[in-house]
Amino acid sequence: MSDTDSLPALFHRALAAASKASNLPTADDATQALIAAAAHDTHTARARIAALALFSANETLDDLPTRDLPYLAAPYLAAELETRAHTPELPARAARLRAAQAALEQFAQTLEQYGVVSRAERELHAPSAAAAHDAGARRAAKIKQYQAEKDLRARIEALAHRRRVASDAPTDFDLLAALLPSASSASTDDDDDDADDEERRTASLLLLRLAYAQARAQLASIAQELELLRSAPPPSAEPERTRASDAERALWTLDAPAPARGGGSALLDPSGKPLQPFTILPSGSAADRARLQAQVFQPDHRLPTMSIDEYFAIEQARGNILTGGGPQSAAQPTSSEQLALDAEQDGTASGEGKAEEKRRKDEEWARFTDANPRGAGNTMNRG
Repeated sequence: MSDTDSLPALFHRALAAASKASNLPTADDATQALIAAAAHDTHTARARIAALALFSANETLDDLPTRDLPYLAAPYLAAELETRAHTPELPARAARLRAAQAALEQFAQTLEQYGVVSRAERELHAPSAAAAHDAGARRAAKIKQYQAEKDLRARIEALAHRRRVASDAPTDFDLLAALLPSASSASTDDDDDDADDEERRTASLLLLRLAYAQARAQLASIAQELELLRSAPPPSAEPERTRASDAERALWTLDAPAPARGGGSALLDPSGKPLQPFTILPSGSAADRARLQAQVFQPDHRLPTMSIDEYFAIEQARGNILTGGGPQSAAQPTSSEQLALDAEQDGTASGEGKAEEKRRKDEEWARFTDANPRGAGNTMNRG
């Protein structure tokens, strides 16, 4: 690395390192090395941009050349790197958050000054929309912000596909780096003569508008984190509070802490009070201990004790399963028909018994019909 590199090469290197670090775990040393290198390059690039006076309050958006538009995102990149830097100490974390907050405020004010974002976008991402007291209003604002960001991303992806940005899964930093002028174009005085100048300008403005939406969301998040850090207790009070909580716990705890196992301490004191937890096992052989040990880890549900065929056999023996029915049962004779058929077997003892049973059944039916004539129970004279 060298600070004497050109501004496009310097900013491109910072964007590439930030893009690579965004896909890696923040706590890793390699990621922190990338973040530190990208932060150094970004700081140098911002100083170079200020020295060259690329942006002035007296200019409008139309006065800015297309090749200079990506450099408007330098404060946003610096804020992203500040928030991702690993700082375990609370004061150092608060200092980094305040630096990121200042960079994001500068970035948002610059875009608003040049008119990159419309009045509707400024009102949509205003802090008052996120700080509304009504939960329904906050939810509606979040939905509108999400839809606006989704629309911007769709338009950016369409332009990136049209411009054939070579990346499998490009991040916002990769897309911004693809818009930087090359070494050949940076050496010329007029970059607006390129054939794709209009597409470059449109893509740059869309990326800046997307970064503006994300910057406003990060400003709200940073404000909340700073409020939490301000209310956090100082580190020096932590050991005293720990000792106080331990003393209070020892005062109100009924059971004394269990001694370490394997120290040869006794289970009971002379009066018979248990000194440590223990398990009473049967005084059996080693097989009993193995059986009890095997019963420790078991499924939390009841396992089946019989097969389906065994279950059906038991239920059928109990008479809980109905059989028969269908065309085969309809073709078989009823009990009365079977009795008449059996009574016709003359000359056999079973036939005479069935004939006597049929005669008694007919007599009982005749007596029933005499005692209960047809229509006797019909008091309404129906039927």
